[in-house]
Amino acid sequence: MHFSLVDRVIEQSADRIVTLKHVSSAEEYLQDHFPSYPVLPGVMMLEAMVQAARRLCDSASVPMVLGQVRALKYGAFVRPGATLRVDVTLHKKNDDGTIDFKGEGTLLEPNASTEPPTAVSGRFLLRPVKVS
Repeated sequence: MHFSLVDRVIEQSADRIVTLKHVSSAEEYLQDHFPSYPVLPGVMMLEAMVQAARRLCDSASVPMVLGQVRALKYGAFVRPGATLRVDVTLHKKNDDGTIDFKGEGTLLEPNASTEPPTAVSGRFLLRPVKVS
């Protein structure tokens, strides 16, 4: 099963991308997480950052997969009706073909009057798919 967690790219350069994920109550994974208080699962917030980072690697001849996660922190809950703004920056291209990224997801809620809270942040590494 594949979930697209990038609804729109709002900014992109060679080393940075900003995307939006609008969270709808119709999304299948919210039905079980949690039935009385639906929130976007943390692993889906991480996957939103990974999918955004893959768009920066589109020119790579080999598909990239998540290889490592460091310093991952969760903050605000992302509920249906809100939008997750994902900002991913390429930190370093390594000699072994892996790429380090820094990512942050902020919560954009309708009618919010304060600074958007951070929902997820951390560093992660994408690596080329290893074919056996």
